[in-house]
Amino acid sequence: MKTRPKDAVKTKRPAKHTNAKASAKKSIAKKSSAQKTPATAVAPKKPRVFAIPFASVYPLYVQKAKKKGRTAEEVDEVITWLTGYGRKQLERVIDDKADLETFFAQAPRMNPNMGLIKGVVCGVRVEDVADPLMQKIRYLDKLVDELAKGKKLESILRG
Repeated sequence: MKTRPKDAVKTKRPAKHTNAKASAKKSIAKKSSAQKTPATAVAPKKPRVFAIPFASVYPLYVQKAKKKGRTAEEVDEVITWLTGYGRKQLERVIDDKADLETFFAQAPRMNPNMGLIKGVVCGVRVEDVADPLMQKIRYLDKLVDELAKGKKLESILRG
């Protein structure tokens, strides 16, 4: 009789199926699960960030800027530069609790120089973002980041 060393690991051998019915059921189950995949392509879901109200994001932008010695007016100026919203329009959007998708869709005039915004936000290059709405959100994040990092407002506004 062979003896096993104490540190050897016990392994179970796979059970042999002698029952033909059990084997048949397994193969039928495999085939039916393979057939359950839909033949038509399903549209991908929208990212959840699109549904976040701008009113909940705006105070976070202001808070980030204030922590670094900037003002809410400077945050507003950055948002106005990117989207074309005036101060009263911005207040109305916040009061209406419009989501980010609506916020950018109803923007009076997206700045034509927004393509000049380059860099990385959360490990993603803003110029490489494929979805146009997600790219606009990233642009705004990048502008607020630059403001919080102490960059001059003139260079943030690509002027």
